[in-house]
Amino acid sequence: MKNNRRQFVKQTVVAFAGLSIVPRHVLGKGFTAPSDRFNVGVIGTGAQANGLVKRISKIPLARVIAGCDVHQNRLVKFTKSVEEQYQKNGIKGTVSVYEDYHKMLENKDIDGVVVSTPDHWHAIPSIDAMKAGKHVYCEKPMSHTINEGRMMEKAARKYERVLQTGSMQRSRADFRKACELVRNGYLGKIEKVWVEVGNPSAPCNLPYQPTPNYLNWEQWLGPAPLRSYHKIIVEASWFPDWRWYREYGGGILSDWGAHMFDIVQWALGMDHSGPIKYEAPIEPTASRRLKMFYENGIEVEHRNFGRGFGVRFFGTEGTMDISRGYFETSQKELVDIELKSTDDRLYVSTSHETDWVNSAKSGSKPICDAEVGHRTATICHIANLAYEFRRVLEWDPVKEEFKDDFEANLRRGKHYRKPYELSL
Repeated sequence: MKNNRRQFVKQTVVAFAGLSIVPRHVLGKGFTAPSDRFNVGVIGTGAQANGLVKRISKIPLARVIAGCDVHQNRLVKFTKSVEEQYQKNGIKGTVSVYEDYHKMLENKDIDGVVVSTPDHWHAIPSIDAMKAGKHVYCEKPMSHTINEGRMMEKAARKYERVLQTGSMQRSRADFRKACELVRNGYLGKIEKVWVEVGNPSAPCNLPYQPTPNYLNWEQWLGPAPLRSYHKIIVEASWFPDWRWYREYGGGILSDWGAHMFDIVQWALGMDHSGPIKYEAPIEPTASRRLKMFYENGIEVEHRNFGRGFGVRFFGTEGTMDISRGYFETSQKELVDIELKSTDDRLYVSTSHETDWVNSAKSGSKPICDAEVGHRTATICHIANLAYEFRRVLEWDPVKEEFKDDFEANLRRGKHYRKPYELSL
């Protein structure tokens, strides 16, 4: 079946080869010349990629021209989805597909790469893409370890590439307004914050199952420890369960923490820092009540406050709840209040994907760049470690190291299975 998979990939690449560069004057008004487009390749073509492709396809200058996955069935669905978007937009042509992302990065026509793989495969292809001169849109959480995140940020600076982290709540007006209210003191002085985002990660102990013939399982594992296939890690009607396991993700604590802790960071003006102390409950099965403390004394608690995944801010003059399904304040007028001209205003983005494309073309910093993504992901990683260790962790956000904790410092990184490695 491996030969069949390779044959599929080869045939689709050949089909794409028929597309050619057409001069702008031939196309006429209303058309974008290929040289002006922002061409996108996608690494990891599952459910998350499908939504990203649909939104990118709506950007006038952008076009998805390639996809890469070790899962043949997903490549087939991806190709169909992209070509349907082509038809809707009156575009002729097909999409090239690859099993090996290194081959995709050799495509000189690709300007930017979307990395929508499981978390353990975020850092290596993102850095490789930037080495190849591509801009990167990396799904959240940006990294799988603290060290990975800093390496990704360094790569963005070294290769002068734009890396947008997929913490897309920053591109929603309600979340931006909520953060501006906090920043400008409309709730008074913030004293504490509650965040509900789900359980921490757990080790993978699933039993053996035979690997299906449409999947290159060894490549799916990549840098992760070698183990047998299990269906729920990879397959699902919507999102597979790899995110539950620390070998591949960071639990829902990380998966949604990359959204909700990110809003806390943005609201508190901590995008270049983070909490300095993490206190986990000592009960071995407790999955809530982790407390984090910023240097200014603000306490953030991971807890269920009865409203689903969301954030609650407590200020000296009121409270505010914000999530994707609600935006409420104890001072009801604040939700619709017009901010003063003297108030601090935050970066305005109405589309996370458009912001990435525009930033890449202009060379400007996007709304959720590598530093921002790294700092938020770091909170998720340390929170998971605190739940695992069940002890206080003291963190220096400047040196990016734990105080007097050899074991925790070792876990800032991870072991990479050969031949997979992380390097600048």
